[in-house]
Amino acid sequence: MRILAVLAVLAVLAGCSRIDRGEDSAADRGPATEVRLGYFPNVTHATALIGVRNGFFTRELGQTRLTTQLFDAGPDEAGGMLGGSIDVAFIGPGPAINAYTKSDGKSVRVVAGAASGGAQLVARPGVGSLAGKTVATPQLGNTQDVALKKWLRENNVPDVRILNSDNAQTLSAFRAGDIDAAWVPEPWASRLVVEAGGRVLVNERDLWPQGRFPATVILARTRFLAEHGQTVQAMLRGAANATQWARDNESQAQTVVNDSLAEHTGKPLAGPVIERAFREIELSPEVLPDRLQQMARDAVTAGVAAKTPDLKDFVDSSTRVRSG
Repeated sequence: MRILAVLAVLAVLAGCSRIDRGEDSAADRGPATEVRLGYFPNVTHATALIGVRNGFFTRELGQTRLTTQLFDAGPDEAGGMLGGSIDVAFIGPGPAINAYTKSDGKSVRVVAGAASGGAQLVARPGVGSLAGKTVATPQLGNTQDVALKKWLRENNVPDVRILNSDNAQTLSAFRAGDIDAAWVPEPWASRLVVEAGGRVLVNERDLWPQGRFPATVILARTRFLAEHGQTVQAMLRGAANATQWARDNESQAQTVVNDSLAEHTGKPLAGPVIERAFREIELSPEVLPDRLQQMARDAVTAGVAAKTPDLKDFVDSSTRVRSG
């Protein structure tokens, strides 16, 4: 079956062995009673939305109870991981790297990828140069915040005011003319274009080799991974199944994601918005570790981090996904 191709990618992720973990003293306790999952109501988290709504996770978890918590930006979710209130998270690579760094490489591990692409810098009609303009990102230090600040520095764009606001507020401010541009993930970039008449100044895919960069990774608490590796395996199988189903059923996947967004936000996306957003992302379990290392360097360029962290143990491959 084609699902085996997705499972095979997860099975060969580069990373450390379990004995190398910072919290390797935790003993394997078998399947967890409960796993707490964090994710965003974003198209870049489509695998999580589909996995939850269509039961892909619960079918693999068996007797383990799944509970979920929604976030709007990565730094808050990373705080939940470090605080121990979330076990597994779909999260942007920037906050994931920050969580790893803040805990001295001890508290979190990337166990799989989830999505590539799906972030753009969109400006209001008539806005050319961003010099002297106001630009929004979802949250200080999140993945898009780092990308914007790096791009501004590399392109010597002066006097830009960066406003950190949640995505819904950014859309309202964009429509009202209170901000000039925003670097946001999907579906918000598509909403700015389709609903608010914005134009794309930078598609982040154009800044990366082969147009691929990690937009969303799957992060696990190190202790939970050590104690309940079977549960993390089950979550990754659910994610792999959701990814393959979405690839095989694109129209239905868009409907499921849109229904889930409507449930969480109170209103479904317009057809052109969800269609455009899906065109901008690639659902994939690949981690792209070289891109993660580049993103760590980018945080320094952006002025968000003081130094580039050593990510040699950041990606963990000891929890293998097995078919059957």
